[in-house]
Amino acid sequence: MLKISAGSADLGALRAPALALLLEQSATPALGTLDRAVTAAIQRVIAARDFRGTRDETLHLLGTENGVERLLLVGMGKVTDRFAALKRAASIAARRANQAGFGRLAIFAGDVTADDAEVIALGAIAGSWDMKEFQTPAPEDERRAPLTEVVVLSANSPAAQQGIARGRAIGDGHSLARRLANLPGNVCTPEYLAETAREIADRYGMQLTVLGRAEMEREGMGSFLSVAQGTPQEPKLIVLEYRHGGDRPPIALVGKGLCFDSGGISIKPAQGMEWMKFDMCGAAGVLGAMEAIGQLRLAVNVVGLVGSTTNMPSGTAMKPGDVVRASNGKYIEIINTDAEGRLVLADVLVYAKRYSPAVVIDALTLTGACVIALGHTATGLLGTDDVGI
Repeated sequence: MLKISAGSADLGALRAPALALLLEQSATPALGTLDRAVTAAIQRVIAARDFRGTRDETLHLLGTENGVERLLLVGMGKVTDRFAALKRAASIAARRANQAGFGRLAIFAGDVTADDAEVIALGAIAGSWDMKEFQTPAPEDERRAPLTEVVVLSANSPAAQQGIARGRAIGDGHSLARRLANLPGNVCTPEYLAETAREIADRYGMQLTVLGRAEMEREGMGSFLSVAQGTPQEPKLIVLEYRHGGDRPPIALVGKGLCFDSGGISIKPAQGMEWMKFDMCGAAGVLGAMEAIGQLRLAVNVVGLVGSTTNMPSGTAMKPGDVVRASNGKYIEIINTDAEGRLVLADVLVYAKRYSPAVVIDALTLTGACVIALGHTATGLLGTDDVGI
């Protein structure tokens, strides 16, 4: 796990393998007591316009043997949203440091508040995140040391440390969601998601309920089970309850957890089908959110619900034209078996009603048509509460 801490902003006393300077476009950095030779080198490259501070621009300079050994200049562009700019620049800095094998990185961004430190920590966690557990290791002489420590430099270290703690919690939630999403479908099964939820519950004292096939049959969840009938893997309805908000009604987070979606009998094209391991990203997001909420110890009531199975073609799989009965008594005719997400979530949403939630937030990869309509930089959002949206 990446260690993140706050440190003194006295650059003259800094001893570090690498220092990242997060700089706005066309701004003159206030480097204080940083070594004169290093400061002069930075000023020269800026004056020569070798580094202009444009967004995502980077420049690597050598420092001194006994102080800051390397410098990484990272441009933030013309900043209109300081938090977003700091997060992005910190992410780039951490990624470069991880790739270069620096091991330890100090980050300086001028006067850093607690909120600034939070987004810098969040960016550093995102940028240094890597997933190598399913990769063949490189030869020993080609390996570089991973980034293991980041120090956020601030004139007010206690305040910065508070921000870092918040960033750490949110970043750990992001990292958990990213790892779950990227796991192959033969590893990230419904049982694996249930076990992940169990670990979260144990860490933060949450109440966990897991329903399997037999329990769902007793609940009359014919809609959910119609998808699960094509696979021998045990389907799971996972419920995590976090209760620290008194008598207030909870927020319900609902996530679609299709660990692989072949489309079923209405099978998808072979090209790109491996991407359908990502059909459980809604579930990954819910579990990541519950991890962050637990770390932050928020004074709220939250119920996280995940409906997880796989959608496979088999001799027992649902067929176009089948009619199933959901747990609320509604009958559903299945026209296309690749519409499995709404079949699973129909019963999960009915189950969520028993918690009388104040609001339900449903996260799911429901249809590729959303990408066709909005592209890869926008997310589709709809609902009945204009204020919430």
